Amino acid sequence: MQNEIKLNFEKSLSEGNYSISQKEIKEKNFNKFLEQGFPNKRKEDWKFSDLNQIISTNFEKLDFYKENNTSRINDDFINEFKHNKIVFINGNVSKIDFGYENKEKISINQNLELDNELNENVLLNLNTAFLSSYIKITINKGYQLQKPLVLYNYLTSDLDCCGLNMRLDIDLEDGTSMDVINISNETTKNNFLNFRQKINIGKNATLKNYSLDINPTSNIKYSFKDIDLDKNSHLEYFILSKGSKFAKHDINCSLNNDHGSVVLNGVIDLDNKKHHEIKTSINHNEENCKSYQLIKSVLHENSKGVYQGKIYVNSKAQKTDGYQLSRALLLNDDVEFNAKPELEIYADDVKCSHGSTSGNIDENSIFYLMSRGLSHVQSKKLLTNGFLNEVVEKITNESVKSLVKKLTGIQE
Repeated sequence: MQNEIKLNFEKSLSEGNYSISQKEIKEKNFNKFLEQGFPNKRKEDWKFSDLNQIISTNFEKLDFYKENNTSRINDDFINEFKHNKIVFINGNVSKIDFGYENKEKISINQNLELDNELNENVLLNLNTAFLSSYIKITINKGYQLQKPLVLYNYLTSDLDCCGLNMRLDIDLEDGTSMDVINISNETTKNNFLNFRQKINIGKNATLKNYSLDINPTSNIKYSFKDIDLDKNSHLEYFILSKGSKFAKHDINCSLNNDHGSVVLNGVIDLDNKKHHEIKTSINHNEENCKSYQLIKSVLHENSKGVYQGKIYVNSKAQKTDGYQLSRALLLNDDVEFNAKPELEIYADDVKCSHGSTSGNIDENSIFYLMSRGLSHVQSKKLLTNGFLNEVVEKITNESVKSLVKKLTGIQE
């Protein structure tokens, strides 16, 4: 497969309209990827999710070079509320619509120059090597978006065994606010999606990000988000991880000035041999910052869930308040849950805690509900919904909360 990927890269480089410096950056990144290949379980961050094995099991070949698709689609995936949208078709930008906003307050830059940097994360090197263009959205100082921005990732039915590399950066200047929702369509073909974001949240700015992997697909997904927070800024991040065959959400979040805060919550809800992972790194680099993380997993039918979470506290980050908890509900004997909670603390005036629990559903609760007239299936569903609802209720955007409840079946 590596030889095929190399041929794909040479073709994309020769046929793309890149400057000499951009070609050099792409070549450096691709060579870095070739040195190591797809990460495997020998890498500490991938010890529970061997991507090299997952790729080789699901693909005989993987094509990273494709022609732009100009298909027209119905892009109204969400009809429950009004929203702005950016539509990707097979990894290429098809539509950018900020119809509900003052467009003078929003800057959209396309076809930006690639960064001249190499990453330790080889999937970011792969992303840079094959990226044809990427977008940066800047919300100008003091502006607050009137409606959420929905990022639609649409894959056409003819796309199969393809590798897609996408990048969309967001810069929230001081005093701004924005709600972002990520969602994909339902597909039956196998593809590999590698999505990268760099997000800056300025002073007194707020970002609410909702990543909804809900529609059933056979795709293998990797998402990396590098998020920096400035003074008095706030991030609310929610993950619903359910639809893809394999998905890894990799979030690196840095609190770089005082009185920043992060609330990161997630739901992993799996069946049918699916394998999903949430990995978070919360870096407290300055004092008086807060972080809260709650991840809940419900696993059945040979599925596998993973949560790796780390709280890092710099020696300057006095009066840090960090909380992290993962809980898993195992509904069958053949499921697997792995957790790796970590604290790395170099300051002495801090309040930090972390923990992880997993277990079967409470049979006494099942018996009690059945004694009140519910069937075994109804009782199990009610308890599962109650278990997940604690996380969903923490969503502060009421429209998104209602949508998530509908998608998960909690609101029935």
